Amino acid sequence: MLIHLLFRTLLTSAVLLLSAAALQAATKPNFIVIFCDNLGYGDIEPFGSTIHRTPNLNRMAREGRKFTHFCVTAGVCTPSRASLMTGCYAQRVGMHDNPRDGLVLRPVSPYGLHPQEVTIAEVLRSLGYKTGIIGKWHLGDQPEFLPTRQGFDFFFGIPYSDDMTQEVGRRIAPRLDGNAWPPLPLMEHETVVEAPVDRNSLTKRYTQQALEFIEQNQAGPFFLYLPHAMPGSTSTPFTAPEFQGRSRNGPWGDSVEELDWSIGQILDKLVELDIDQQTLVVWTSDNGSPMARDMKALSRGTNRPLAGRGYTTAEGAFRVPTMMWQPGRIPAASTCQELATTMDLLPTFAHLAGGDPPPNRTIDGRDIRELIHGVKDAPTPHEAFFYYDRDQLQAVRSGPWKLFLPLTGFDKHPHFRTDDLALHSGATPPLLFNVIDDVGSVNNVADQHPDVVKRLQQLAESIRKSLGDRNRLGTEQRPPGYVANPTPRTEPGAD
Repeated sequence: MLIHLLFRTLLTSAVLLLSAAALQAATKPNFIVIFCDNLGYGDIEPFGSTIHRTPNLNRMAREGRKFTHFCVTAGVCTPSRASLMTGCYAQRVGMHDNPRDGLVLRPVSPYGLHPQEVTIAEVLRSLGYKTGIIGKWHLGDQPEFLPTRQGFDFFFGIPYSDDMTQEVGRRIAPRLDGNAWPPLPLMEHETVVEAPVDRNSLTKRYTQQALEFIEQNQAGPFFLYLPHAMPGSTSTPFTAPEFQGRSRNGPWGDSVEELDWSIGQILDKLVELDIDQQTLVVWTSDNGSPMARDMKALSRGTNRPLAGRGYTTAEGAFRVPTMMWQPGRIPAASTCQELATTMDLLPTFAHLAGGDPPPNRTIDGRDIRELIHGVKDAPTPHEAFFYYDRDQLQAVRSGPWKLFLPLTGFDKHPHFRTDDLALHSGATPPLLFNVIDDVGSVNNVADQHPDVVKRLQQLAESIRKSLGDRNRLGTEQRPPGYVANPTPRTEPGAD
């Protein structure tokens, strides 16, 4: 009898412990971040596209919340992705520029995200989450820098940009050693499983892997990071055969419409598994569309009605189409017009998961739970937001105001051509735009608001002290990771 009672007591305790663990898991939301590549602000119907059909994104907008002033921290891939992962400006974590690759990491680079940085995946894994990345990493292709060394339990995807391949790489950025870029590898964990990968198959394969990851981890909590390789930075995006030729905008449109199919598959799976109400889904892009040089063309996407093209500090490069979806938790058919950024996801997810951001380092992101959940009159937590091109601070935003700073030697000015700058002896005049009232950044009102210009210049000086500026080191900049003698891993089975 005593043994029987002891057994029943132990069994009851075990059940209670399991129930408590299940309850705790149920209270932690799952997170899915879908990060498109070069998708423009005006490339999807919820943000004004009249040429791409995106019914699943329309559904996401109806059932969720649009963010019309959601910004990335760079107009190009690597620094933008570094900010999402670390909650920091890329300049703070040394991922904005390097002497070998420039502003984006090239294949077989000795540089990568420093292993001592704390990523959003590491924060969530420490809180009991299963973590997976399916897609394009682009924060270092050497073993020390791979996602599996940066907090992810699972990795299926490509280690760098799909445009850095043999046929394109020679034209865009030849290897410093004179060789062609290695073929683009598809990796699982730290092993090459295919090289070169069939890029037309990537969106479809990523989607299938994502569905499997969700099913396998449906008991939660889980964090899935899905950085698509499309529409991509090549002039001819890749799509599965069944999507080719379906859109009214050539390969770019085909790619956008396949991405729309992909999000539809994911939302349907969450509903099917009855975990939609406990899963926060974020749809966004790493930067704006590069657009065609002929701004009337749509062959490389569009950032309309915003000004400028990707790869600059224009609004069209930094403001990206963003939606968040969690039925029953996020107000349906709502819009947030407050400034928020990809850097905010790390601290926000940490708090939603019952934890805190890393306490032993500066984090630039802020908690945006009130913005996500539609709290009435909730303001942006950012006093200022800064627009860098590599190591040059070019613009500052505070409230509705964006100031392009008066500079000598302004790299890639999105509002002046080289011959325009010659009229100003190489120095740019200050440009001040109200980016809420003047959506296209057309009317320079610097002369009418000298007090605003002065205040934003003071904010610029404050961040220069911390993050630096051209030919000036900041006091709170951390180094990137570095390895000597990096090696390519292009043969299937290589690790």
